[in-house]
Amino acid sequence: MIPKLNPELALDASVVAFTKALVNAGFTGDIETSYASRLAVATDNSVYQALPQAVLLPRCTDDLVIMTSLAQTSSFSHLKFSPRGGGTGTNGQALTEHLVVDLSRHMRQILELNIQERWVRVQAGVIKDQLNAFLKPYGFFFAPDLSTSNRATIGGMINTDASGQGSLVYGKTSDHVLALKTVLIDGNVLNTHKMPTYEAEHRAEQPNSIGRIYQQVLSSCRDKRSLILEKFPRLNRFLTGYDLEHVFNDDLSEFDLSRVITGSEGSLGFVSEAKLNITPIAKFKCLVNIKYDSFESALRNSPFLVAAAATSVETVDSKVLDLARNDIIWHQVKDLITDVPGKDMQGLNMVEYNSEQQADIEEKIAALTAKLEQAMAEGREGIIGYQLTYDNTAINHIYAMRKKAVGLLGNTKGAEKPIAFAEDTAVPPENLADFILEFRALLDSHQLHYGMFGHVDAGVLHVRPALDLCDPEQEKLLRHISDQVVALTAKYGGLMWGEHGKGYRSEYGPAFFGDELFTELRKIKAAFDPRNRVNPGKICTPLQSADSLVSVDGQKRAWFDKQIPVAVKDSFDSSLNCNGNGLCFNYEESSPMCPSSKITKDRRHSPKGRAGLMREWLRLNEQQGVDILATEQQLLTQSQGMSALWQKLKNSWGKRQGDADFSHEVKEAMDGCLACKACAGQCPIKVDVPSFRARFLQLYHSRYLRPAKDYVVANIERTAPLLAKAPRFVNFFLKQSLIQKGLAQGIGYVDTPLLSVPTLAERIQGQYAFDLAVLTALSDNERANTVLLVQDPFTSFYEAELVADTLTLLEKLGYQPVLLPFLPNGKPQHVKGFLRQFAKTAKNAADFLNQLQQLALPMLGLDASLALVYRDEYNKALGKARGDFQVQLLHEWLADKPLPVLAQSAEFALLAHCTEKTALPATEKTWQQIFSKAGLILKPVSVGCCGMAGTYGHELQQLDNSKALFELSWRKPVESFGTERLLVTGFSCRSQVKRLVGDKPRHPVQALLALLN
Repeated sequence: MIPKLNPELALDASVVAFTKALVNAGFTGDIETSYASRLAVATDNSVYQALPQAVLLPRCTDDLVIMTSLAQTSSFSHLKFSPRGGGTGTNGQALTEHLVVDLSRHMRQILELNIQERWVRVQAGVIKDQLNAFLKPYGFFFAPDLSTSNRATIGGMINTDASGQGSLVYGKTSDHVLALKTVLIDGNVLNTHKMPTYEAEHRAEQPNSIGRIYQQVLSSCRDKRSLILEKFPRLNRFLTGYDLEHVFNDDLSEFDLSRVITGSEGSLGFVSEAKLNITPIAKFKCLVNIKYDSFESALRNSPFLVAAAATSVETVDSKVLDLARNDIIWHQVKDLITDVPGKDMQGLNMVEYNSEQQADIEEKIAALTAKLEQAMAEGREGIIGYQLTYDNTAINHIYAMRKKAVGLLGNTKGAEKPIAFAEDTAVPPENLADFILEFRALLDSHQLHYGMFGHVDAGVLHVRPALDLCDPEQEKLLRHISDQVVALTAKYGGLMWGEHGKGYRSEYGPAFFGDELFTELRKIKAAFDPRNRVNPGKICTPLQSADSLVSVDGQKRAWFDKQIPVAVKDSFDSSLNCNGNGLCFNYEESSPMCPSSKITKDRRHSPKGRAGLMREWLRLNEQQGVDILATEQQLLTQSQGMSALWQKLKNSWGKRQGDADFSHEVKEAMDGCLACKACAGQCPIKVDVPSFRARFLQLYHSRYLRPAKDYVVANIERTAPLLAKAPRFVNFFLKQSLIQKGLAQGIGYVDTPLLSVPTLAERIQGQYAFDLAVLTALSDNERANTVLLVQDPFTSFYEAELVADTLTLLEKLGYQPVLLPFLPNGKPQHVKGFLRQFAKTAKNAADFLNQLQQLALPMLGLDASLALVYRDEYNKALGKARGDFQVQLLHEWLADKPLPVLAQSAEFALLAHCTEKTALPATEKTWQQIFSKAGLILKPVSVGCCGMAGTYGHELQQLDNSKALFELSWRKPVESFGTERLLVTGFSCRSQVKRLVGDKPRHPVQALLALLN
């Protein structure tokens, strides 16, 4: 039995008092002090970890004013704060041991749009892709394009002066900021925008902190102008912290204080709103994928491509390409980046051209391709081939692959993982190839593996060496390499932080700036934040302050991870390998990635959050001396006796009385998971929450009693066949409001589905019966036309018409279908963590299906969420004992089968199941091909989760989130297409539509059958 876990991490009394005072003062945002909430923001995409005292999540600028004003009172004047956006930084910019101010949850409003003047005003928590989706119908976009665009906030982009692809043409975030609203630590609101210098001088006369700030920035940037111009490199990416150079224009007649705040990493104040300029979307676009025989060839060819008037030039090396080939993303781009016969592609440059005029882009492409053809004919430049892509959707798929490369590098095998710490160096593009060759030699001298990708047009290449920071010697190597890279970039006229900011690398700032300029930075910090209370330790400390900068040697996640035994880490690698890249924060409503994170906007309820909680839970159990693997094995092989039950009763009573146990916080986060497994398919690290969630639930309930609904769900495969013997009688009672109310109040179960009437047995009347002897005796001709249909509990007992229709369709297509006897699959048991029972169910089903496998007859399943359990969970639970049986989904089997032409141009819309889309990315295309063979048009509709996910939508505690998820991306297409034209592959999805719209859409099989009839 696992112990109670109560980390000795009591909150500081003044923090507790401050949170209470905030509420009394009218703070309308959320305040979180639980250990789980603090852990969820203790990491980012860097190697560091810092546990904050509390998390404040304001709803508006007024909340920030209340917070900072209250922080000026004598009782709270010692508290320190760090702003946080998407939490995707690679250098720990938003990590702190003080109070986190997270603007990403609530401050997501787009406040104002002016198309005529081409600007938009937004709150700091607006996500970059969210903003561009809003602007797209108007023909505009917000230009800086970073790899984390689907979860990076505008506030985070401002604070790191983010850039990305196409920065030579579109610039960095600072080039698009027109005005900022920043709340200072003293409660004053600072509104900044470009103004005549004389106006700034007038503002400098104000007798308050705002006047002091204007006065200091004017003095530092004007008096040291010559030194600034001499010291700052002439680079597209010159991220330095406080942009002293661009506060003034060339003749010093204009002044823009926003340029100091942009790139300040939250060390000067809390940016709450921004006015941004917007850029027209180019009407014509072409992407040229140029393939090379070596990565060096790709690098050396990039200046030529820049000179060829390209909008952007991106590159990836062969290692990144190989990782992409093994990821879900590759099926979208494999036809766009084909191999060159007889050649080994070791590098790829992605060259984009944009234009307002078609003739202009055609002229540029013709000139480029002529030179490429000549180089290939003469065997020059290492060019071995190229492909042109004009389709915007295809271009976006290629860039999605490139963006995902950041996370894919973290999915390499073994303890050594490519990590970010010296990977955004910037040098003049003409020096890049030589610089990278020396950089590679440096890493090779340490026998390190690494992957490379980046923006060669701007001289920025992301290089991620693979290290195991649980090894003390390799942790020292991180420092050693960092020092070497700083010197190397200086040698080639560049700097170490070209794109991702300083964060824990701030200690290198003085060496870059020199004493004189760094002193000016400290003066500016002192003007904004004299007591070093805003993101302390980042960029610089105030002049006269004795506080230290953060260090490359700061506390790392690995310090905690190495307290977990290697065997446990290997066993729970799905959670331990999470590197914090944050792809699971994907805001897109039509993305299946982590519905719970999308709807709650709570970092705990994301794969990253749950993985982090699991890591800490495992660490704390190890501290208590618990052998987790041995405990698991005991639970898998032995039932708990009466003494354990009595102890669980006492523990559960203590829980109701408020006994603290970190396990409860982990359980709360796990309960919100829909077990859809989208994370396992879409996360570049393959974080599989349902797998480690099931293991956690088994262990948790070895100490605490299970709720009654868990038993109801886990046993549904056994109770459904019994209930189906008297379906009309059962349904009569289920329809009674008192029964439904009792189920809701008694076990927390709502909208209990009704059994099928007529039942499946009544519908098929003994046809398609299974007889092993008959199947064994089939002739070769008979065997060629026989298929076996594997039952699942949901379609067989709650949607019997679909099973009957499938059998009929198969028969009409010339096959002899056989309905296998129903055997429990075990998924409901697995979802609720009944793993001992699941292993028995899986073994029983596997033995039967392996026996049938000997017949060499195709076995087909209807519902992906059940059928895919045979491929994943059975492998993990049974290992070699699983055998080699295969259960195909119907569309996988139908893909290469002939179909009669059923109609001319009948058109349908397809909404596919989340689990199916992410585990089998070709699903939608396969159904399209099937319908096309039959003369039908099928258009996949991009949607996220419907909100049902098995029994999730039937749990009272999840009902609001379930309905909200449906509203997020399903209601609009359902109402737009109507249930007659809408085809839905998932049983859960069809049930959700029926519950919330009233009509039930059909499965694709049923549409085919209707037309065949």
